Amino acid sequence: MEAQNDIRLRLRFYKNVSESKESVRAKFEAYKQVMSPDFLMKIRGNHIQFTVSGEKHHYWSPHLTIELEDLEGSNEQGTHIRGLFGPAQTLWTFFIFLHFILAGIFLTFSMFAFTNFTLKKPVTTDLIVMGLMLACWVLLYFIGRQTRENGYGQMEELEAEFNKIIN
Repeated sequence: MEAQNDIRLRLRFYKNVSESKESVRAKFEAYKQVMSPDFLMKIRGNHIQFTVSGEKHHYWSPHLTIELEDLEGSNEQGTHIRGLFGPAQTLWTFFIFLHFILAGIFLTFSMFAFTNFTLKKPVTTDLIVMGLMLACWVLLYFIGRQTRENGYGQMEELEAEFNKIIN
């Protein structure tokens, strides 16, 4: 998976297999019984969470979310697998919360700037705060990229384990 030149922070992949959804799920359940303690797998229906655990787990460790779906448009029995790499849900929620706070502050001060401009009052402070919010957004983007880069080796490990289970 080529991830270095991708602008998205959460990497996705899709794979079609010729086996039924139940047999693919059974492979994951069988692997869960014999897998290394360095990994953690949770299976709920057709939804599978796969991550690194133990001493190798860090706040930036990636999680692999796998969805099993029936393959549509095919006469044979098949499964469409959707995979999504991302951070822990709590880290992702905090990250999105920060984005909403920055967006709220940016919008508030843009309204202040428009009102002050209309009333012919100084808008310097409003524009400075808006500029700081833009700088914070850029900073959050680079923090997200760095976090993904830190976890790239573990993403490759998770992908290798995923391919070992599927094949």
